[in-house]
Order: sequence, then structure tokens, then C-alpha cells
Amino acid sequence: MKSGAGKSNASNGAAGGIMVGGAMMTPDKDIVTNAIASNDHTTLVAAVKAADLVATLQGPGPFTVFAPTNAAFNKLPAGTVETLVKPENKATLTKILTYHVVPGRVLAMELKDGQTLTTVQGETLTVVKKGNSVMLRDAKGGTSTVTIPNVVSSNGVTHVIDTVLMPAQ
Repeated sequence: MKSGAGKSNASNGAAGGIMVGGAMMTPDKDIVTNAIASNDHTTLVAAVKAADLVATLQGPGPFTVFAPTNAAFNKLPAGTVETLVKPENKATLTKILTYHVVPGRVLAMELKDGQTLTTVQGETLTVVKKGNSVMLRDAKGGTSTVTIPNVVSSNGVTHVIDTVLMPAQ
């Protein structure tokens, strides 16, 4: 798809790959393998492992993952991540992580202002587009901005986001 209205290869998910967290994300690797290589997603990878979601996110998909950076997790109240990755909080962690996953492969250019996306967790995210920026509004009214769109993997696409999204429950 070269109809990205003058966008660079990075923004329309071209075959060559995209740099994320100091590593090249390439479409021949699955979502998890690409995320593991990113220095900006170590907290997300640890959380996905703690929730036993690695095998799922390495499955055929396709999935669209809104991937919070380490800095996004750092915005949460002190101790939140440490508490969530404890075995007794696995159900809550799984709800939060699956709230960041939408079935199918949805590229940024396909997202429309006001569109609702039903997550794997079951609740919805609302797309907010302002100019060239894409944001997501979560069930609690918080927003997150897509900072790196269209990181294409073999089983879907990842959009890097700057804030952890929170489901209503």
C-alpha cells in the first residue's frame, strides 16, 4: 500500500521494517519476537510473560496490539506494575493486557475519528484523530497517543502508545 499520502515507509508499515526501541521490527517476525527486541518494551514483555500471553500473541492472529512503552508503564502509580505481575494478580493483569489487543490487522490509516474498537478483553476503545495524530480513549476516559504506528509483524500489527489503557473493570 503506497497510498500513504506522502507518508514515509515507517508510517505506512513498509516491508523493510521500523526501528522501535533501538531494534529493527520486521514483518517476518511475530508480534512478541519483535517486542522482545525493543528496549522500550521490556516492561510490556515482562507483563505478557507474567500473564502467560506469549503463546497467544505468537499465534496466527492476526492481532492489532497497542503497545505501551516502559515510559507509559512508569506513568502508573508507584508499585502498580510490581503488584500486577504477582501471580495472585494474573487475572487483573490479563484483563489490562488483552484490553490493548484488537482482533484483526488494523493499520493507522484505517482508523477513523470516533470509531470504536472492541478489544480481546471485551470492552471498547474509542479512536480520536486530530490532524495526523491518532489517540485512543479508554473506558475510564484516559487517552493514549500512538507514537509509532504500523509496526507490521507476521501475525498482525503493533502501534506503540505513550500511556497504558485501562478497562472499566
